[in-house]
Amino acid sequence: MGKLKKTMTESLEDYIEMIYILSEKSGGAQVRDIAKNLHITMPSVVKAIKELSALELVTHEPYAVVKMTEKGIREARFVLGRHHLLKKFLRLLGVSEEAAERDACLMEHDLSVETIERIRKFTEKKEKEKAAKRTAARKEDK
Repeated sequence: MGKLKKTMTESLEDYIEMIYILSEKSGGAQVRDIAKNLHITMPSVVKAIKELSALELVTHEPYAVVKMTEKGIREARFVLGRHHLLKKFLRLLGVSEEAAERDACLMEHDLSVETIERIRKFTEKKEKEKAAKRTAARKEDK
């Protein structure tokens, strides 16, 4: 997971995320839907799909849906997991939902593995603390 960092650009990571999200909804992703959701042109999507195909992350025939390979699904889940972690971390800091979403998108591509792991550990610790406080508060209410 995430081993394609040297060949995956920030842009390709955005594409693989979107293709995964759209595929989860309908079993595949249409070029026009990818373009619409990423606010880019269809020719740009086609070019990116060719690059993702060369990396064996997706398969695509002209005028058909883009399908993810097993390798593509693993990579997309890795990228999306990093995004969700960063958003959760920012929300724990009190950042608004909208800003956390936007900032997680910016941060997810540039942080080191070490930093991501530290954020993961910190976030997990804070979530456990919050859960423990909720449990204690419920016990007090009884």
